Amino acid sequence: MDNQTYGASGLFGSYSSGDPSLSVPVTAGANTFSPYLNIDPRFINEGSEFILPEGQKHKRGRFELAFSHIGGSVMLGALYGSLNGVRVGLRTTSDLTGKVRMSQMLNIITKQGASSANTVGVIALMYSIFGFSLEKVRSTEDEVNTVGAATMTGMLYGSAGGLQRVAKGGAIGLVLSSAWCLYSHRDKVRSLFGGHTM
Repeated sequence: MDNQTYGASGLFGSYSSGDPSLSVPVTAGANTFSPYLNIDPRFINEGSEFILPEGQKHKRGRFELAFSHIGGSVMLGALYGSLNGVRVGLRTTSDLTGKVRMSQMLNIITKQGASSANTVGVIALMYSIFGFSLEKVRSTEDEVNTVGAATMTGMLYGSAGGLQRVAKGGAIGLVLSSAWCLYSHRDKVRSLFGGHTM
């Protein structure tokens, strides 16, 4: 008989911690094979972590990014509006005290936050729709779509105020989107100017 000691019999058998068949390494060394899956861990986690359909881009498109952009814009707009509401509320309720002042402050902060969140969210929604439409019409994703979408968003946002507001909104969208494209592709821009910093 062997000299192995087994613990009391239980639901899953009568093995003890001294059983050599239970001594399985859990760390994957360079040449360690997994006794459970019978695969070499060196071949795991190499290359892409996702299986993409043939011909699909490796980065997310505008439609997928639109949801996070719109949601983030709404939250940033609410944060800005709330902070602005604190500033306005402190100034306009300086003659009030106690619970009345607190109630007025909360009303102003809530209204300012909701108004700014709505405004910024609508702008982000319009930008996402224009950007997605341009991507589908042109069948490509590049900086032209970004600049075009931002310019059209500014024009549409200012369209209620007449032609002057349309031109001003379009110019603001054009300038902001161009600045963003230059910043996000600054390495390409530097290489075009011979490696000099801008």
